[in-house]
Amino acid sequence: MTDSQLIWERPEPTERRRPSPLSRERIVRAAIDLADADGLDAVSLRKVAAALDAGPMRLYRYVDTKDELLTLMVDAAYAEVPAPAGATWDAVLRSIATGIRSVALRHEWFAELLGGRPHLGPATLAHGEASLTALRSTGLDDLGTVTGALAALNVYVIGAVRKEVAERRAQRASGLDQRQWQHATAPYLLRMFATGAYPAMEEWVHDAPHLQADEVFELGLTYLVEGIRSSLRA
Repeated sequence: MTDSQLIWERPEPTERRRPSPLSRERIVRAAIDLADADGLDAVSLRKVAAALDAGPMRLYRYVDTKDELLTLMVDAAYAEVPAPAGATWDAVLRSIATGIRSVALRHEWFAELLGGRPHLGPATLAHGEASLTALRSTGLDDLGTVTGALAALNVYVIGAVRKEVAERRAQRASGLDQRQWQHATAPYLLRMFATGAYPAMEEWVHDAPHLQADEVFELGLTYLVEGIRSSLRA
């Protein structure tokens, strides 16, 4: 695929008057509604067309493939991420992390599409530009340091939100929240601990603090930020 074929630079077709007019924005919104309700497996050009009361072939005038549709959806999600802000570099990093997490919890499919090669949509590029500008405005302007900090943050955020989304889905599928699931599995764990083969695990299960999802995310983010701070001091 050449640069000229990227959907971001491909003109949107002119829509003739019809009972159900289309646009890329309407197509993406319908796809997001389907994904929000039933996950990415519910998204196809045929299903989106049905939701818009349009023939599937009409959609191919706007998007060539499902992958292009997913790309547009990611950019629409990035458009919802608040602009990073903060007077210090660690506040900016926290702002980036919490902003992406908030959108991923609102659109759980977004977590599945994070990572991999960089996304290049206009909203995604705008978020990246705002992130770099905010960080450099705090005095963190060495490109090597900024690159490392953002790379570490991205790895943490992607892993954390995917785990959190997986737990949410497990709760819906099982009908048990985390505490109910722990209670249901307790008899099995007690039998396993009684063998004496798992003393460290037994102590951890009995004595470790049981944190809520928000607390886990903030704690991990604090460890990451403090690690970066130590590296800067060194």
